[in-house]
Amino acid sequence: MIVTYPFSAVVGLDDLKLALVLNAVSPRVGGVLVRGEKGTAKSTIVRALAAQLPAVAVVPGCRFSCDPAAPDAGCPDGPHEPGAQGTQRPAALVELPVGASEDRLVGSLDVERALTEGVKAFEPGLLAAAHRGVLYVDEVNLLHDHLVDLLLDAAALGTCYVERESVSVRHAARFLLVGTMNPEEGELRPQLLDRFGLTVEVKASRDPAERAEVVRRRLAFDAEAEAFAVRWAAEEAALARRIARARALVPDVRLPDARLRQIATVCAAFEVDGLRADLVTANTAIAHAAWQGRDVVTTEDVRAAARLSLPHRRRRDPFDAPGLDEDLLDDLLARTSEDEDPDDPGGGGPEASGPGGPGGSPASAGDGSPSAPEEPADGSRRAGRGTEGPGPGDHAADTGRPPGDSAPVTEDAGARPAGEGPAPRSDAEAQEDGEAREDGEAREAAGRVVAGVAAPYRVPLMEVPGTGEGAAGRRSRSRTPHGRATGSRRPTGRVRDLHVTATVLAAAPHQVRRGRTGPGLVLREDDLREVVREGREGNLVLFVVDASGSMAARKRMTAVKTAVLSLLLDAYQRRDKVGMVTFRGVGAEVALPPTSSVEAGAARLRSLPTGGRTPLAAGLVRAARVLRVERLRDPARRPLLVLVTDGRATSGGDVDRAAALLEGTAVVVVDCESGPVRLGLAVRLAARLRARLVPLDSLADLGSVVRDHRKAV
Repeated sequence: MIVTYPFSAVVGLDDLKLALVLNAVSPRVGGVLVRGEKGTAKSTIVRALAAQLPAVAVVPGCRFSCDPAAPDAGCPDGPHEPGAQGTQRPAALVELPVGASEDRLVGSLDVERALTEGVKAFEPGLLAAAHRGVLYVDEVNLLHDHLVDLLLDAAALGTCYVERESVSVRHAARFLLVGTMNPEEGELRPQLLDRFGLTVEVKASRDPAERAEVVRRRLAFDAEAEAFAVRWAAEEAALARRIARARALVPDVRLPDARLRQIATVCAAFEVDGLRADLVTANTAIAHAAWQGRDVVTTEDVRAAARLSLPHRRRRDPFDAPGLDEDLLDDLLARTSEDEDPDDPGGGGPEASGPGGPGGSPASAGDGSPSAPEEPADGSRRAGRGTEGPGPGDHAADTGRPPGDSAPVTEDAGARPAGEGPAPRSDAEAQEDGEAREDGEAREAAGRVVAGVAAPYRVPLMEVPGTGEGAAGRRSRSRTPHGRATGSRRPTGRVRDLHVTATVLAAAPHQVRRGRTGPGLVLREDDLREVVREGREGNLVLFVVDASGSMAARKRMTAVKTAVLSLLLDAYQRRDKVGMVTFRGVGAEVALPPTSSVEAGAARLRSLPTGGRTPLAAGLVRAARVLRVERLRDPARRPLLVLVTDGRATSGGDVDRAAALLEGTAVVVVDCESGPVRLGLAVRLAARLRARLVPLDSLADLGSVVRDHRKAV
């Protein structure tokens, strides 16, 4: 028997424990998204939750886990008689792997019965197995988009609709959706992010004693799992009893109008979109009150709910890190507490935390009693932060401006630390003695600045013509094993994705001639058909940016960085990769490795410095290396190199030899040269690279330029 690590034995992670328990108490909360760095026990604690859920009664033999007391009228295995005798089984924990197919998720035609019995039957998928249980999606941010769409529909409707391969089926699919993700590997689409009721940011503790205890317990579990589980059996049983009592109490919990007005005030003040946040916060507050053993929602319940339900809904765009200004939350609750309901015993604000408050572990009530004393969430230890320090959204909340959405700043007005040198020169001064500024390292230091970034703008669609075979994305048409079925064909080699319906239809007219006598089909090799699937692919857009002193003097870096930021936002939405190589001073560096993480990209762009000489050849060589490595990692992803420069090369080697390394790569050269006298160096560089030449003024419409270039090549 497989032994699961006990839920109560997980050290710390109080917010995550509370969020999972509240969902177990009331499925209406809407699921949990767990964000955090790798190695923080995200998967361990989610798997441990299923063991604490009460067993469910199911109709015997029903593959869709219908409740005997209220069976689904449209169940494919029905009809079932209401009130029939049921059987008890543990709540299901179903894991959805990142590489799952559409058939595996929603179900498909039963191949075995179709080929052996000649009947059309439905084989349920993972959504049916997760009904009345937990659907766990590890690395949910890496899930293919077409699977995300199906998952969204089922989570929103509580029903799975299957219309494919001559199969038309509808069945109930209500489940607790739990997803984990590492933000460094890319962000979630806003549509899926909003579907999660609660979100929790987790980080490894920096307390040596706590870290040592984590390792100690894990080593003990790995050495003797059963004995370790026995030692925690009492705590686990108490937790399960407490969850069961809270579940029974939820229908009797009352939400006073004063608390409902608090919820509406908080959601409006934090400017969340839509009304889903209000509904989720209300349901979470009710579940929290039941978890605390109360039959009326208090201000502390509202506070605990808002801390978990609002951070990911405050994001105005993908560059914003989730976070919540808890000081503002306390102020809002304090101001609205003047409308206290006489039945509200906990209306005194955050200091009025009852037993088992949000800052404490839900498993700390040793006997499972809701009234067992727990550590209050006082001002010295704010709930949700613990030993973790400020969350990633605190900076955005303090400044009042989300990351990546700063006001336009030029070098003249940009923020520079004191003592870094005089303000940047004007355009005329820089043009007059630009070469002199690059002659020594002392002068180079004086020319360094950090250009600001304006608000990103929408970039036109960059689409590669025809049908490729690149990585799954949302940009160009592509043949992919994970796309939608668009037809069938005769296989040219080994059949990897059998199209059952087309195969059966191809074999059916020949059954009499082949002497079929039994229920099965007589198949031959030439009857086989494979599925033709079409989806969308992502691309790699690599920027090679001249960050030398002359570029800074001409105030071009703000426009350049804004364009890169805009493309990064577009890449997030379309599942592209975007990277950036910069060259300045004596060499080139990879300022932004190819990534889909918009937060990492925005942070690198904000801190990008400028100044120094212009090693153009070094930038081209470094770009060639980046593309070579990316081709080895992902040979099917097609790259486009966007070179942003004025064509000058004052150091760094032979430009012609460096340009030869990029032969065969699609290149766009953005000409940054300005002024009344132009040398045309960028024009000559574009000719060497066989690239399309684009003036800097066209950067705002760079998407259409790139699209036109790709059509040309």
